[in-house]
Amino acid sequence: MKTFYSALFCSMLLLTTPVIAGPGHGHSHGPISRDKAVIKAEKRLQRLVTQGKVDKSWADKKVSTIEKKTYNGKEEWVVIFTNPDLSDKSKQTLYMFFKLDGHYLATNYTGK
Repeated sequence: MKTFYSALFCSMLLLTTPVIAGPGHGHSHGPISRDKAVIKAEKRLQRLVTQGKVDKSWADKKVSTIEKKTYNGKEEWVVIFTNPDLSDKSKQTLYMFFKLDGHYLATNYTGK
């Protein structure tokens, strides 16, 4: 029986193909489009509402503005939502920041 299991193990090693990433298979992607940035921001907003990190009144808000801005020499997507339903004027504008490749960076109420 020991010989059977040894043979089975050896054959499995020989018949499987190791997965090795070669060059050009990194996780870095090219820039995303404006439309894709909007979709990512709206999904992120829903997650922030669900997690209780922003007020529930943000749940139905859509993107008001999206633009590319340069911070520290690097361009980023800045996605802006507005919520006039909030009484605190300092929290009526929500800014989301994404790298041009779509990776989420941060969210705040200051835009900085």
